[in-house]
Amino acid sequence: MGEALERSRLALEGLSVGDAFGEQLLHAGPAARSTALVHRTAPVGRQWMWTDDTAMAVSIVEVLDACGGIEADRLARVFAKRYYAEPARGYGGGAHQVLSAIAAGDAYEVAARQLFNGEGSCGNGGAMRSAPIGAYFCTDLDAVVEHARRSAAPTHAHPDGAAGAIAIAVATAAVFAGERDPRALLETVVARTPPGATLDGLRRAIPLLRAEHLTVAAELGNGSRVLSADTVPFATWCAATHLDDFAGACWACVEVGGDIDTTCAMVGGIIVGAVGLAGIPADWRASREPLPLAA
Repeated sequence: MGEALERSRLALEGLSVGDAFGEQLLHAGPAARSTALVHRTAPVGRQWMWTDDTAMAVSIVEVLDACGGIEADRLARVFAKRYYAEPARGYGGGAHQVLSAIAAGDAYEVAARQLFNGEGSCGNGGAMRSAPIGAYFCTDLDAVVEHARRSAAPTHAHPDGAAGAIAIAVATAAVFAGERDPRALLETVVARTPPGATLDGLRRAIPLLRAEHLTVAAELGNGSRVLSADTVPFATWCAATHLDDFAGACWACVEVGGDIDTTCAMVGGIIVGAVGLAGIPADWRASREPLPLAA
């Protein structure tokens, strides 16, 4: 296995553990979640199911392995095949519609444009799965931007949906390349993210680097609207301010609420580039259900 593929799989580890952790807390109920937050006790000892965030990221890693980059048409088919096999992984309504159409034989360009009166989705689904691309191409930010854009295309035709995928991939690439300064990390992401609402939120994140996470989520969003612009700025800020603390970043995502599994997946995929496998709590990794990847 080459180094680039190893990095993409490491990003997938962080993403999937964050996703599965967040999913358990999201569905634990308010009382159980409050108790878990007070005591910082994750529900270890039983298997944590991962969601569509991980399912689609696995597909990205498989295409990177097979092609050395993202081929949008091939990725669309892999997405649809995995969706058809396990449609109950938490896919959103738009994803159900698009992936069902692709599975039925529609071109992804047509299927993705069916949403929102032809504008396409500007949701957070392109971003939730893009960390492995940043890890794979971490030495070439131009390649990160291009392949992240391609990875969003099968489901997110709106430019801001692609912008979210690019932002998370660039943040991951910067961390895997050695960036550890929070401001420099955010500035790198801002410099590479296309114009739009997601970029506007990322810009607002920079002066909030010393703020508390609850304040930042109130300003930037916590993913409750399931939009790229409502999710990616906070997740990137959270990763930038917790680069040495995988668990702390995930608990911050839980505390602010919203689309918890997705924000945890984003920060997990980024931060693992700084902390490595050893920085993920061992009992969290053991609790996450196995990933469907060949050795």
